Amino acid sequence: MPVTYLHVRWSDQREARYYSPSSIVTEHFEAGVVYALPEFLARARRALSEASERVARKYGYACSAAQDQSKAIERDARRFAGQPDASVEILGFSR
Repeated sequence: MPVTYLHVRWSDQREARYYSPSSIVTEHFEAGVVYALPEFLARARRALSEASERVARKYGYACSAAQDQSKAIERDARRFAGQPDASVEILGFSR
């Protein structure tokens, strides 16, 4: 399971990098695409949940780091509450 980082640019132009214990994030996002915030959050939740499940299948325990990153994304998204046009651009991935 290759560790993969998701690089994003929030609609306020801040950039961030989020950790995934699995490359599954590359199946949920496409580099260069701008996602509306609700869609981005739904995809991030699914991707990180699946990543954590992959770790559990392989090692017998869920990945707390994936869960922490999901919480970090949710926390970072809160600054856009009430902004219906908020979006997130996928800048790319790294390992």
